[in-house]
Amino acid sequence: MSSFRKALKSRQKNHHERSQPGFRKHLGLLEKKKDYKLRADDYHKKKNTLAALRKKALEKNPDEFYYKMINSQLQDGVHVMKKQNEEVEVTEEQKKVMRTQDVKYVEMKRVAEAKKIERLKGELHLLDADSKPKNTHTFFVDSKKEVQSFNLATHLNTAPQLVDRVYNRPTLQTLETKSIQGAVEPRSMKKLAKQRKHQYKILSQRIDREKKMFVISQKIQTRKDLQDKNKKVKVKKETPNAAAIYKFATKRKR
Repeated sequence: MSSFRKALKSRQKNHHERSQPGFRKHLGLLEKKKDYKLRADDYHKKKNTLAALRKKALEKNPDEFYYKMINSQLQDGVHVMKKQNEEVEVTEEQKKVMRTQDVKYVEMKRVAEAKKIERLKGELHLLDADSKPKNTHTFFVDSKKEVQSFNLATHLNTAPQLVDRVYNRPTLQTLETKSIQGAVEPRSMKKLAKQRKHQYKILSQRIDREKKMFVISQKIQTRKDLQDKNKKVKVKKETPNAAAIYKFATKRKR
């Protein structure tokens, strides 16, 4: 019986679907039922979608409001949520150092920077730094006439060229009895002032670097402390200028 089935199948002819007639070839391939099914399903899907949208528009409340109306925007015809302008907790520079360096190395570099800062401060004394707050000196006189005739150089007993100095302002008696040491020519004084300004710039850069290293070391240490399994509560959020603050539950040592 099985051999008869095999012999019967071998003599069967392949079924060929009807093709497009010759006089209709300009219309393209002949549509089969499976093609019609796909086209009909797509048509009904679009029809139902339009009917649902039309119904939703008719039943819409004009006073209706959702936060997504202001928190989303269209991108290529698709609604996408807007990115919140949240404060960056860790800068890219901090991430790079925290990934590659250990807390001991960062602390060592910070201490080295702090020592260099102290040495620079000892050399410059910060007497004419731009960041130093300007001091005021008030002089009191007895009458308005003295105010009009007030001469600052005469009152301070110094040369008029030295009035604007906040340091190294000798009196007239000192200038008469002692010789001036150091640069006195305008060109030399201008050169020294330029060098001093450059030193102040280096000092400010080192102070900023030391602050950044301190923040990085604090953040690395905080991440190490968070590996502890004790209960903790975040007290203050992490910012680019400060590490996060956590309050750990007290644990009794046995």
